[in-house]
Amino acid sequence: MSHEPKQGRTILTSHGLSRRAMLRGLGVSMALPWMESTRVWGDDEKGREPASGAPTRMAILFSGCGYHKNEWWAKGEGRQMELGKVLTPLADFRERMTFVRGLFNAEALKGNIHSSQTGNLLSGAPLASGGTIRSGTSLDQVVAQRIGHQTKLPSLVLGCEKVNPSVHKNYSMLYSSNISWSSPTTPTPLEVYPALAFDQLFKDKAGHGDQSVLDAVLADAQQLRGNISKTDQQKLDEYLNSVREVEQRIERAGKRGEIQGWRPTRTEPDMPRPKDGYPQDIVEHMKLMCDILVLAFQTDTTRVCTLKLNNDHGTLRFPHLGVDYMIHHLLSHTDSDDWLKVNRFFLEQVAYIARRMDAIQEGERTLLDNSMLMLCSSMLHGNHDATQLPVVMLGGAGGQIRGGQNINYLGKGDRQMCRLYLSMMNKMGVELDRFGDATQPLTEL
Repeated sequence: MSHEPKQGRTILTSHGLSRRAMLRGLGVSMALPWMESTRVWGDDEKGREPASGAPTRMAILFSGCGYHKNEWWAKGEGRQMELGKVLTPLADFRERMTFVRGLFNAEALKGNIHSSQTGNLLSGAPLASGGTIRSGTSLDQVVAQRIGHQTKLPSLVLGCEKVNPSVHKNYSMLYSSNISWSSPTTPTPLEVYPALAFDQLFKDKAGHGDQSVLDAVLADAQQLRGNISKTDQQKLDEYLNSVREVEQRIERAGKRGEIQGWRPTRTEPDMPRPKDGYPQDIVEHMKLMCDILVLAFQTDTTRVCTLKLNNDHGTLRFPHLGVDYMIHHLLSHTDSDDWLKVNRFFLEQVAYIARRMDAIQEGERTLLDNSMLMLCSSMLHGNHDATQLPVVMLGGAGGQIRGGQNINYLGKGDRQMCRLYLSMMNKMGVELDRFGDATQPLTEL
């Protein structure tokens, strides 16, 4: 059966709402969260047979310049796993975490530092130098190109520091500013403005003034309530409230002007501040982007997200930590207590995402259980050591990853980072014979 709301169309099948069901309003579409009585995910292309579980999602988080060389480590496994001081923000998730040591990207050792260590981080491809742009299609975009038709957005690519188009040591800094590549010559468009990232999730086109996403879909939401259980009605209300909260915080953040990461010549703007802007406060900026990532997965708007917390060779400062005397890149060479503070701040973002995702129930599992999050960097520590790369993973990928693992590939022959990527692709339903310099996935993951 089906019905036609005034502002849109919600498709009902004999099993409930179809996989592509959305709340719709004027210029707005909002994908639904997981609900036990609707089973909105997993129908085949004709909507005939429902699947029993939520989909697997993949999030890749990146922070440049590596970590404190003495404090990025893990010992033991499971609940008894001991963590270095950089990783202690993830202590609550030790049993659902996989620490990976020893993987590397051979092509990153052939160029210079920073750009040539970052531009192929997610592809393992050789990089062109001399200002020419050529890398390889990245892990996230390979997956998005294969499964992206199943969701409103094939992927979501977010950042908290703008792209730097200059050149460093004969390599374009587009490499050090982008980890997601849609093709060997095209970095995936990076969204650093929270309001515009939010619009990607919920607006079909820009330019609807101050109209609230929730106001636009309210009529459709009311009709939906009559077709779901009481438990799911509560879940729908909680979800709509979370959307409203993020929407309001985005509006507040956008009124602060654009001064993060550099020092303007004026202390006051000489023009009216735009409503939708680049948040001044890096804490609020990162939290907004983390919340948008969670919303994107929670609503099944996309199943692939990349969040670049900062650039490699980046210029962010961290006044909230009392570390405002040196930009991120220069600080990475110090291995000081202040560098450790900055490292932990980045890991706190990962913990925040994991905690939020773990609070969202999807049947017998949580959103975290149904996802895999990978945090990586372009080098192990700030002295440009890329002979092994820092990797930590969270989540169960829908029961496909056993947590509490501590895996060490140092001293082994086949320790290509791209083997990890083949494993991650497999868990997303994308099977390749080869990716980058790897021909087989990691069997331990």
